[in-house]
This record gives sequence, C-alpha cells and structure tokens, in this order.
Amino acid sequence: MSTSKIDLNLFLVFDAIYSQQSLTRAAGVLHVTQPAVSSSLAKLRAIFDDPLFVRSPSGMSPTPLARTLISTVRESLKNLDDCVVARIGFDPATSKRTFRLHATENAELILLPELLKQLAIHAPATKLEVVFMDRREVAFEMASGNIDLAIDAPLLSHPELVSQPLYADEYCCVMRNGHPLSEGKFEIDEYIDSRHIHVSSRSSGSGHIDLALRSIGQQRRIALRLQHYAALPALLSQADFIAAIPSSIAKHWQLSSRALPFDTPKLELRLFHHKSVGHDPALLWLRELLSQVQQQAATTSDVTANKPAH
Repeated sequence: MSTSKIDLNLFLVFDAIYSQQSLTRAAGVLHVTQPAVSSSLAKLRAIFDDPLFVRSPSGMSPTPLARTLISTVRESLKNLDDCVVARIGFDPATSKRTFRLHATENAELILLPELLKQLAIHAPATKLEVVFMDRREVAFEMASGNIDLAIDAPLLSHPELVSQPLYADEYCCVMRNGHPLSEGKFEIDEYIDSRHIHVSSRSSGSGHIDLALRSIGQQRRIALRLQHYAALPALLSQADFIAAIPSSIAKHWQLSSRALPFDTPKLELRLFHHKSVGHDPALLWLRELLSQVQQQAATTSDVTANKPAH
C-alpha cells in the first residue's frame, strides 16, 4: 500500500504504544482517548497484517515485526520533526517554553544558581521545572516527552539516551569549625574512628566513599543517613560528626573542610537527552547553556579551593 493512502499519524500512535507499552499511557502521551488509540492500532494491524502488540504481564509487548519496524518508524518521524523544527527555530529571548529537568540534588546546588541567572538574562519568559525521580523511570519519561534533559550520574545510562560529560567533582570531608580534626594531621584512622553522616538520594546501599574504603580494606561507622544535604550544616554544627561531600557543595557553607586521607573517584555528572530530541533547537540551546554554566561553576570552585581553609 502506498504511503499516500496511509494516515501518517498512525505511526505516531505506533511509536507511542511501543514506548509506553500501554494503550492508556499512549493515549495520555498523545492527548487522545484510549478508543482512538485502539482504533489506530486496528488500522495498523490491518495494514501490516500482524498484531504488532500483544498483551503480556509487562503490558503491550511488541511482536517481532514491530521490533523490526520501530527503528525505521522512529528515524522517519525524527526526520519529519527535524524539518519542522529547523523551519520554526528557537528564539530564547521570546520563548515561553517550560523546560523540565531531572537532576540530582548536588546538581541543583552546584548548577541551578548560575543557570537561573543566565535564563533570566537570555530567556526571561521561559520556565524551569526540576524534579528527581526513580532512575528506572527517567528514560521512559524522556521518551514520553515529560522530561527534556537529565543531569545525573553515569549509572543512568540507557540505550535510548545520549549523554555527555558535564561535571566532575572531588570529595572532601566537612565538620564544624573547631572540630578536633579541623586542624593538624588528618590520618585515615582518625577518619574511620569518627561518627559519620552519609548523604545519598538512595534509601539504602553503599556510596562512593564506602566503596573507596572497601577497596583498601576499611569501613566507616555511619551514625546517620540522609537523603538530602539541606540539614547537614545544622547537624554538623551541633556535634562532632563529619561528612564526606562534593567540594562544590562544601564551598557554600561556613564549615571546616579537609582533604580526605585516602583516594576516592570523582563524582561525575553527565547531561542526558533522548535520541528523539537530539536536534531540537531549544534543547540544543539549553544543553549549550548548561555546559557554559558548568564551566562557570568549575571556575568558581577552583577559586574557592585556592582560598585558605576555615
């Protein structure tokens, strides 16, 4: 059958069902009713003489033919989208677009202040929404168009996502001013014997510091585990706890900071986008702006690092 006799919107429905694995969710993404999606699927099944999607415990699973078609369909849709996007373009000075990012808390603390400043200057009518969700859902949400970009650790890696290095940060040890370990030699035995506060977005499991200690046969005693950094300065000021945190966060607080007495891998943040929006001019602009913001944050961190310790 010639494509001139086929409603090309059917392929948008095909892509949505493939991505969402649900007729209901596909309808939500496309802003149509579920019966409309079911009707489109029936037409596609007639065109290809194949069920295309079958019900399974995980939802609407693609048939072998659907798996074969998806790459071609997505590439064709992307080419059509690129034609439209290239024609429309993007003017940050007048755009009223809402950008929605998935970002870790440390990414918020390190990058958001400068990002908001730059958006106010160059794209004053845009709106920014920042969320942090279960990493297992991020690729799905980006494929659905609910998330534009993601700033996260490399473990977010997914076949449908493209990433680029954004930021690499050293860890340091922070404590209250006047803490017994804030002056003099700082040995690993003293570090191990201290009471530690561990900050991680995850509710359980080891972090970078614990893995680094384990590699040299050491283990620290965690007295408190938090999922957010906000309470850390107040907690450290009240008792002789210590915490290992990214240096770019530590520079914002009036705390004593010491280099860790052992080697740790850097905390790496990467900028992710979905393959389907690789040529979106608005997101290309935002990705470039985030790279510039990262460079500014890194410069500020270097300047701060060269100042005398508290």
